[in-house]
Amino acid sequence: MLLQIVNGPNLAKIGRREPEIYGNKSFDDYLLELKSYMPGHDIRYYQSNHEGDLIDALYNAQEDGVQGIVLNAGAYTHTSIALLDAIKAIAIPVVEVHISGVYGRETFRHTSMIAPACAGVIAGFGLDSYRLGIEALLLKLSV
Repeated sequence: MLLQIVNGPNLAKIGRREPEIYGNKSFDDYLLELKSYMPGHDIRYYQSNHEGDLIDALYNAQEDGVQGIVLNAGAYTHTSIALLDAIKAIAIPVVEVHISGVYGRETFRHTSMIAPACAGVIAGFGLDSYRLGIEALLLKLSV
């Protein structure tokens, strides 16, 4: 199965940014582990700090035949109606993920603008939120 992970702003700094929240492992290292854990799937990865680039990544995923998307929109989760509209515009299930437990953090992080268009939300399991997001997609796609 062809799957895409899309990460938003500041997530390129995972492993160096606020390790008490996001851990010490880089996303590149985690991605290698994730791919070896799920060898039967083609997992692609994209990261950008720019909202329009993330929207383009969602549209391009559909054009490329991606079957499911795991999206960590970072801070855009809480602000971006444009990402919400892009998710609604594609015919691919999207699972929203967060590394941290957003509901135990600042109150502005408790509201997701994109969740209404997503198949589900997974938060608070560290980098394993991505694995759980993929497993949720696989369950959704097998129905």
